Amino acid sequence: MPRNSEMKLGLFLNQAGYHEGAWRDPDVPANGGVDIDHYAHLARIAEDAAFHFIFLADTPSVMEPDQAAIARAGRNDSFEPITLLSSLSSRTRNIGLVATATTTYQQPYHLARMLASLDHLSAGRAAWNIVTSGHEFEAGNFGQEDLLDHEIRYARAREFVEVVKGLWDTWEDDAFVRDKKTGIYVDTTRLHQLNHRGPFLSVRGPLNVARPPQGYPVLVQAGASDAGISFAAEFAEVVFTAQPLLEGGKEFYATLRTKARALGREDDEVLIMPGLLPIVGKTTQDAAEILRRLQEYTHIDARMGLAHRVLGSVMDLRTIDLDARVPDALPRTNLVQSRQQLLLEVAARRNMTWRQLISFISDGKGHLMVLGTPDEIADVMIEFLDHDAADGFNVMPATVPGGLKDFVELVVPELRRRGRFRSGYSGLTLRENIGLKRPPNRYVHAKWKRLS
Repeated sequence: MPRNSEMKLGLFLNQAGYHEGAWRDPDVPANGGVDIDHYAHLARIAEDAAFHFIFLADTPSVMEPDQAAIARAGRNDSFEPITLLSSLSSRTRNIGLVATATTTYQQPYHLARMLASLDHLSAGRAAWNIVTSGHEFEAGNFGQEDLLDHEIRYARAREFVEVVKGLWDTWEDDAFVRDKKTGIYVDTTRLHQLNHRGPFLSVRGPLNVARPPQGYPVLVQAGASDAGISFAAEFAEVVFTAQPLLEGGKEFYATLRTKARALGREDDEVLIMPGLLPIVGKTTQDAAEILRRLQEYTHIDARMGLAHRVLGSVMDLRTIDLDARVPDALPRTNLVQSRQQLLLEVAARRNMTWRQLISFISDGKGHLMVLGTPDEIADVMIEFLDHDAADGFNVMPATVPGGLKDFVELVVPELRRRGRFRSGYSGLTLRENIGLKRPPNRYVHAKWKRLS
């Protein structure tokens, strides 16, 4: 089989679903964001379907620009990802656990310790979605007036990731001998000090937890600006991206592959998984009716607040003519640059008005949204794989649990019938299940290189 004939699938785990109006659906639990049983139920549905991982996004702030938008947004009462995934680690057995955490406002020692702990708790199923913070309201929660410049955020992120990996390597895999007869708990010849001093960070080490079972938790990244793509090519093992059009997906896939190869990385070291928002119906018309109902649930204040955030807050959307055509360019933003550019490209291609673009953002925030029958959705997914635009998808059901169940019960069997998705787990760790190698400890690797 070709390398990408069998796809990887993750579940973007959202408390209500990915559509902005999902929380108002009668079948969606109103308090799902603070209900561990709700999350556990969703995780088990994905695990029973042999999904590779569940993915938790995160932003450490309330993101809406005003009280009207805050009042209508159904997302400001959800758990912190590592805390939630630590709980879910005891209620699942096989599925990977991807936690989002920012390099902009975290300290690497704290985060290295928490992620190593999650990897131990889950017996090797942890992953870290590395983000650099791109929302204007985060800075004020961490003693800063403004968000750091985009390029500085990525420069700090590079150093941050190297420090975290270095901390995970401070103990060799077999350092903790725990020998009761000799009284030796740890072999200190297998301990390595980090002693890092760099432009942004100073970290002594060592970490006070053993090396993670996977060596490193799987490294995931979701930025698609020029700086984000370069960062992904250097560090990421799974790349989550918004690609609503096949041609854009092919271009992104080729660009990232080329950059990664230039750094000496093999193709099987980097998996590219766009977001997919499937709306499944018995007919295409049924699926369209599901979307229409969700759009009716979405108040204009919620739509405007979301568009303000996703477009980078470059203008006051309440003062513009919503029926005017969206311009080809907007003022450059210091926030989420890649998403703004992607949305402007879609708007230009489809000759959208502001009203249409705001509705498009509300539906899927720029991700690939497919309405239709199981056959039609499977066709689109396979088209992306066969045209080198994806290695799999991060599935973002419009509502949960209903939209997730529809995908699992209707689309997954069709993918399996066509030989494009697995029926069970093949390994014990996330790395084994997703086909990624376990990284060697840098100190052991360097020692063997010297000896050879």
